[in-house]
Amino acid sequence: MDTKIKFLQGFANKMRIQILDCIKEEEKTVSEIIKDLDGSQSSISQHISCLKGCGLIVGRQEGKYIYYSLSNQKVRDLLTMFDEVLEEVQNDVACCRNHIV
Repeated sequence: MDTKIKFLQGFANKMRIQILDCIKEEEKTVSEIIKDLDGSQSSISQHISCLKGCGLIVGRQEGKYIYYSLSNQKVRDLLTMFDEVLEEVQNDVACCRNHIV
């Protein structure tokens, strides 16, 4: 159960979800992610480290750049499934009083 909770924590932050969505279709460098998300380098780097630690993303070195992508097709499928389920329950989620943003 603890491992499942740690895994789900990878999805439990707005910036981490934005990073995952940003690299869902194509790999990107930290600089490209920063530009796309208009975030700070230190914050995005910390979140990338967390996502790597959770096994959700991988980095590929090419020259002086590291390109980040989703670790596998199942992670991509899971993100797509989140979007599909959210579409169906978004009104309920918006009304949830226990939801913390």
